[in-house]
Amino acid sequence: MADPTETVVPADPKVIAGLDYWRDLPIKQQPAWPDLAEAAAASAEIASFPPLVFAGEIDMLRDRLARAARGESFLLQGGDCAETFAGATADRIRARVRTLLQMAVVLTYGASMPVVKMGRMAGQFAKPRSNDDETRGDVTLPAYRGDIVNGYDFTPGSRRADPRRLVQGYHTAASTLNLIRAFTQGGFADLREVHSWNKGFAANPANHRYEGLAAEIDRAIKFMEAAGADFDELKRVEFYTSHEGLLMDYERPMTRIDSRNGTPVNTSAHFLWIGERTRDLDGAHVDYFSRIRNPIGVKLGPTTTPDVMERLIDKLDPDREPGRLTFITRMGAGKVRDALPPLLEAIQGMEATPLWVTDPMHGNGLTTSTGYKTRRFDDIVDEVKGFFESHRAAGTHPGGIHVELTGDDVTECLGGSEHIDEAILATKYESLCDPRLNHMQSLELAFLVAEELSGRSL
Repeated sequence: MADPTETVVPADPKVIAGLDYWRDLPIKQQPAWPDLAEAAAASAEIASFPPLVFAGEIDMLRDRLARAARGESFLLQGGDCAETFAGATADRIRARVRTLLQMAVVLTYGASMPVVKMGRMAGQFAKPRSNDDETRGDVTLPAYRGDIVNGYDFTPGSRRADPRRLVQGYHTAASTLNLIRAFTQGGFADLREVHSWNKGFAANPANHRYEGLAAEIDRAIKFMEAAGADFDELKRVEFYTSHEGLLMDYERPMTRIDSRNGTPVNTSAHFLWIGERTRDLDGAHVDYFSRIRNPIGVKLGPTTTPDVMERLIDKLDPDREPGRLTFITRMGAGKVRDALPPLLEAIQGMEATPLWVTDPMHGNGLTTSTGYKTRRFDDIVDEVKGFFESHRAAGTHPGGIHVELTGDDVTECLGGSEHIDEAILATKYESLCDPRLNHMQSLELAFLVAEELSGRSL
């Protein structure tokens, strides 16, 4: 990461040693590698690869998130529940990017607010699991932990944890990021292309509503062009990557020293978050994340107490730096209005300015009688509304939304304008882990959030 024209600042040996202190702490949600030497060799190979993102980009994102924490912008974070190696195709990546761009346009235009765009992409390959094993009939095998660990097929060979998948995960992330950069910097994301982003998606009420908004944007741009405005900045967008920093045999070797200041940064993504299953205050993940300079997130569920929240802040953001820490709340529609307000009230006495983001997906899961994991769109909407209501009552800033979505027209979440019911779920259910909003449901949600931000109907 060194620039030959710059003075290289070496890292303090104690800083480098601290990056491995997590190895002596309790750790959860790690694979049981059959061959530890093979896993160590894969990690060493990854450590020799180039960074996927750069320290300057990470610093820029911290600045953007600080603005969102002050209420000056809004974070849109979305993407697959669990990326797969087979799903890293140009068409599927483009569809996800298009969906996020459309959602961002709805939010920006509808709420008159800048939107920070961030994908759960180029690294969201590992998944925490409730159980180490899965049983089907009289056969028990290791649980599927994401393509970076093992395969989804229910066979002993597929479910064996394979360290070579760590290396494949790096290369798949690199190719995904290469396409994301091309789409967002090469003219595809030009605001004058807002209509073209809708091509290829099925006609439906959400797309019709989007076309009306796109026509308004067209008129505004033509007026500004006629007035002599310079639209170079409309040709490209800033787009950041994120994933749950779960698998330490991947995250640690992707940690590098910024040659400008000698501090550690994780170069696997711009933003990483700690899940609720791994945010133990004395655990390995929290210790490791406390030592890197990336902006980081922490998932907070309905049982989170103000004391736990304060201890997380003290550990992860001791200097109270805006943009450093994001709290991603996943309370559930039936609990958010009771569980979130005490945290919002308490934060005002802690001299901290975290970015508050709602994850309306993970607290609203259910399983149908036919065995499909799903979510009700109405519950997702209700949690979003409860999030905004709680912030308005507390006088704090609702700073973002974090959703699992796809650009494909899948049938994984119940409800929405298409009225997906339990009988329809099976027709196009493709997720290997959790259910995702499809393209139309994602757009519907964006219009709702824009209305909440602006306080008016669109």
